[in-house]
Amino acid sequence: MGDLTNPKVIKLKGGLFLFSGVLASILLLVDAPTLRDAALLLIAIWSFCRFYYFAFYVIEHYVDPGYRFAGLGDFGRYLWRRRKEK
Repeated sequence: MGDLTNPKVIKLKGGLFLFSGVLASILLLVDAPTLRDAALLLIAIWSFCRFYYFAFYVIEHYVDPGYRFAGLGDFGRYLWRRRKEK
């Protein structure tokens, strides 16, 4: 499978990610409508976003500027190789 290059399809894919995240969040809060659960959900979302930023921006720009990641699988392989080298 090649890279996704069609701008309309890329935007559709982003919209579907947003829709699925909002829908899942709503369903979780309907199932357990407490302030505690809403706060935990927000913390989880924020933490995963920060991890994604760390995996792609921080590593590429500050830790190993010569390495480019294509996805989280590449990031995992990078970490595995670095662990074995030490």
